[in-house]
Amino acid sequence: MITTKKQIRSDLHILLSIAAILIIVGLLFIYSSSSVYAIEKFGRSYYFVLKQLGALVLGIAALIVARLVPLAFIKKMSPLLFFSSLALTAMTLIPQLSSRIHGSSRWLNLGGFGFQPSELLKIALILYLAYFLEKKATKLSSLMHSFFPLMVILGLTGAVLLKQPDFGLTVTLLATACAMLFVAQFQTKHILITLGALIPAAIALVIYKPYRLKRILTFLDPWADPQGAGFQIIQSLIAIGSGSFFGVGITHSKQKFFYLPMQHTDFIFSIIAEETGFFGSTLLVTLYVLFIYFGMKIVWQMNDLFCMLATFGFISLLSLQTVINLAVATGLAPTKGIGLPFVSYGNTSLVACIIMLGLIMNMVHSNK
Repeated sequence: MITTKKQIRSDLHILLSIAAILIIVGLLFIYSSSSVYAIEKFGRSYYFVLKQLGALVLGIAALIVARLVPLAFIKKMSPLLFFSSLALTAMTLIPQLSSRIHGSSRWLNLGGFGFQPSELLKIALILYLAYFLEKKATKLSSLMHSFFPLMVILGLTGAVLLKQPDFGLTVTLLATACAMLFVAQFQTKHILITLGALIPAAIALVIYKPYRLKRILTFLDPWADPQGAGFQIIQSLIAIGSGSFFGVGITHSKQKFFYLPMQHTDFIFSIIAEETGFFGSTLLVTLYVLFIYFGMKIVWQMNDLFCMLATFGFISLLSLQTVINLAVATGLAPTKGIGLPFVSYGNTSLVACIIMLGLIMNMVHSNK
């Protein structure tokens, strides 16, 4: 009979293999979807895929570090990591230090080096929540020791992200946090109070910003403004529909010829569906389903509370991002600036995803 330690490491190897396949698929379709745009803007069809390869190399180096750093040190440093990454994310609100793209200030420029600190904040918040919930395991019913401090942590995170603004990441992170609270057996009434406060707050934020309300109205009826607000989702659906069963062939997409905006980032799935059809799309979705399955299987085999909560947080976050991205691309959700994990173009995002894998590896090998 296979021991628990052998089983969990076997599941980890499968998880890492799936992630590697997704990254390779991403590199292939980043090139395919961005080549025309890259030639037009930079004069080189391989511009974006080369940058993503650079991020992959950096990510592998970060994975090695995340795997080898002692877990006790990571736990001890998690508060500092969280507040440091929160401060870096807040620095994007300073115009002289940030780049504003698509109406959001999510990119920080320091010494000519640009990155998205919110991607690091995702990792740090999950680690800090796992550390906090383990530390307060015997006081989770206390308002003063658990509930109020957690609300301050989540409130600060949400306030900074909304100021950028990044509504999609705010919702995704808060949903992940609530899931972690539930798994940690946090007081159900406190979770319900939190959700009860978040729902009207989210509605108010949608009403407060007209563009968010417009996105919802566009989601409900994109054909009401086919040349304006509904253009992107309509082009996405055209790309997906054009793929039929086996697709038009890799690199043969028509929608990448400036019909579908953000074709190599948020809407890369649409190009994949166009070029590989229902068959290829189903294989891709199956890979993500298997990734989530083996990720959660690893979670439930962990004995250490911190490792279990942190791994659950990482897998939940990646799962939510995947579901939201696919829902947006297929017209099942309003548009959000959330890429497809491991596949969409995004240097900091890819590095962050790989760091999560490195931390999961560390936790699996530290699991007693």
